[in-house]
Amino acid sequence: MGKKIKKEVEPPPKDVFDPVTIESKEAATVVLMLSSPEKEVLAKACEAIYKFALKGEENKATLLELGAVEPLTKLLTHEDKTVRRNATMIFGILTSNNDVKKLLRELDVMNSVIALLAPEEEVVIHEFASLCLANMSIEYTGKAQISEHGGLEPLIRLLSSPDPDVKKNSIECIYNLIQDFQCRATLQELNSVPPVLDLLKSEFPIIQLLALKTLGVITNGRKSQAMLRDNQGLDHLIKILETKELNDLHVEALLVMANCLEDTDSMVLIQQTWGLRRLLAFAESSIPDIQKNAAKAIARAAHHSENRELFHKQEVEKYLVALLGSESDGTKIAASQAIAAMCENTSSRDFFNTQGIPQLVHLLKSDNEEVREAAGLALANLTFRNPVNANAIAEAEGIEPLINTLSSKWDGAVANAATIVTNMALQEPLRGAMQSYDLMQALIGPLGSANSFVQSMAALAVAATACDMEARAELRNRGGLEPLVELLHSKNSEVRRHASQAVMVCASDELTATELCRLGALDILEAINLSVSQKNKLSEAAYNKLLNHNLPLKYSQTGCLSSSNIISDGFYDYGRIDPGTKLLPLKELCLQEPGDRRAVLLINNKSVDVSLPMEDKSSDISYGSISSSSSLRTASKEKPNTGFGSPTELKSESTSGRNTVLSKSATKEKASRKSRGRKEEEKVKEEEEVLAIPKPPGESSPDKEWCPPPDPDFCTYVNEVTKSILPMTNMKEQIEVLAKYVAEKMGGKILKDKLPDFNWELHINELKFQLKSNVIPIGYIKKGIFYHRALLFKALADRIGIGCSVVRGEYGRAWNQVKVVDLSRKGVTGGLPPPDSYIVDLMFHPGGLMKLGSKEANLYQFL
Repeated sequence: MGKKIKKEVEPPPKDVFDPVTIESKEAATVVLMLSSPEKEVLAKACEAIYKFALKGEENKATLLELGAVEPLTKLLTHEDKTVRRNATMIFGILTSNNDVKKLLRELDVMNSVIALLAPEEEVVIHEFASLCLANMSIEYTGKAQISEHGGLEPLIRLLSSPDPDVKKNSIECIYNLIQDFQCRATLQELNSVPPVLDLLKSEFPIIQLLALKTLGVITNGRKSQAMLRDNQGLDHLIKILETKELNDLHVEALLVMANCLEDTDSMVLIQQTWGLRRLLAFAESSIPDIQKNAAKAIARAAHHSENRELFHKQEVEKYLVALLGSESDGTKIAASQAIAAMCENTSSRDFFNTQGIPQLVHLLKSDNEEVREAAGLALANLTFRNPVNANAIAEAEGIEPLINTLSSKWDGAVANAATIVTNMALQEPLRGAMQSYDLMQALIGPLGSANSFVQSMAALAVAATACDMEARAELRNRGGLEPLVELLHSKNSEVRRHASQAVMVCASDELTATELCRLGALDILEAINLSVSQKNKLSEAAYNKLLNHNLPLKYSQTGCLSSSNIISDGFYDYGRIDPGTKLLPLKELCLQEPGDRRAVLLINNKSVDVSLPMEDKSSDISYGSISSSSSLRTASKEKPNTGFGSPTELKSESTSGRNTVLSKSATKEKASRKSRGRKEEEKVKEEEEVLAIPKPPGESSPDKEWCPPPDPDFCTYVNEVTKSILPMTNMKEQIEVLAKYVAEKMGGKILKDKLPDFNWELHINELKFQLKSNVIPIGYIKKGIFYHRALLFKALADRIGIGCSVVRGEYGRAWNQVKVVDLSRKGVTGGLPPPDSYIVDLMFHPGGLMKLGSKEANLYQFL
């Protein structure tokens, strides 16, 4: 053998770096290694950082300060699986730190993390990527980013992973995500119920618990309830509830069961396989959360009448009343809600009268607003159309806490309290009791709420309580009408309806109606009623009620005044106006120069103020100042003998005449009319109170209030008919005599064929020229046709208590309608027959009565 020759080792290439083994003891050094291009270095650096981060929160903060997060995010997409896995493990640990989560949201790495959930990745990567997402999903921004990047679908897929940690992290993340409504909707579309139900079979309680919590949220939707039922989910729930060893899951299982009871098919299935009676056993539990969810289940099931009857037979009311005394606010809330549901059963409602209402009243004093809301809901349902329960609240000293609840900052509590007030206000004694606690002041705040439901209920409460004059005065004086009128602008139809109803009730007296009109209620309601989409019966009724306190506008718009619309001093007929057109006030019309427009007819029975100095009674007969009797007498050439008497004489004559007449006795028919006359006098007094409100001084007399032009002749008419016609005991005779009187004052009888020759237009134009105004007091007119005579007849009839309406027709036509009883006929039961309606002839045969609908009546009304 030859001699062995030693082989020489070839030296390494000059361009290759010799391996270096480094032992680092500083985190900063390892963080620098994250920028290395070598995968082995990166893998070892990540492994070291992972171990360091596991040791505590301080280490996580240190890594954040050293800038480790940003280079680590780049490693999530590294081509080497080991590097990718180790980086993912770090983020699974680091994301428990809030500052790290904040930085990751800013770096927008969610897409990279979600990509790690792909099926081809290792189970370890799935575990820590899902842990990272679970941590990130706690905050709202994190939820939004995960949802935007489609994180729900891969998470649902991972619920079927063989690894329990992956399941736990995935279901926890899903539970966090579905706290957002949008995520819940997305989850339902992804058919998530079956894989979540499978988790109930897990041997790990934490996974079962998270699965039940998730089901507790998603089964609030009907679609998910049906999916749970169709996938035998109810069997899983019942099995858990019947297993004592799983009692730590009973709370959440009961909640899911409660949700499923909203689904009719699920409820039937539960009744058949388990029985609703078992819910009562859970209600007796000593664990507050089990009591709470059992009460929730009872509340959900009680929405069906058959279940309410079943629960009542099992005396569920006793269990619920006992739960009201629980130390847990959640249990009190659930029990109150269950009582609210059981109130649909009449027998249950009667039971709670003595054994539930006192406890619920006590809960109205709770510091927990949700408790007050739930108790209020129960009391609202208990008092609905139930005066006995309404009285029980008062007997339980519940009025004060009820009124105090109206000042709550919790909208639901306020709305329920307002509903209770509405229910109790149906009884007059309870209304008075609530008023003693300053109810109207308490309702003003809810009227101004930003919550439309609170606004609606508060307006309804005002409508129920403002039927008393004292309540209306209180609301008016405390400034409550302004927020009420503002609600008429609401875009919510229910708010507008209830606000209209409240306005209608408040407009029952002159002062309140005047203030409502000043605040613009009439204009707003008119705009609402002109809108096809917004108008409703209540808005129309409210508008008409306010119009009854603004008769000039009513007559101009509707062309009709009923017998209940009593014409008072200051009324004027402007003529027909279109809806939406503003009617100018009388003062403004009086100060205008005369024009081509038709004359405005004025009704004014007030005498000239005798306190005016003589120099103020100038000979100028324009309406800038009050005219003297001598100048007006000169202006009225048609009837020179109808001069103005002394204002003092006119005033005393009118007063004495009215007092003399009202002191006489008459028949029953006459007595009823006198009663109406007294009511009219009371209304006149109320109107005088309104007129007593200070007004801006007139332009012509800065030191005096502006007054409507006087009408001495009309004052004379009132005195004469009061003395001569009012004492008559037969209404038909009164009507006929008054009709002849009106015709006589307006130019007498006119033959039909001579009507075109009745030169009334010239007479009216002369008056407008003489008065220097378009406004003409009715007594000045000595030549009048249909609409002049009909208005004068109505004005005088109202003064002496004759029920009479006036209707405006076309082409200058107008007529009066009266109701007269035909004493020659007998009623059905031997009493008086119903009255017939007639049209009064004031033109062709003054005093004639034409039956409504007859040919002659139609010829009188229409051309």
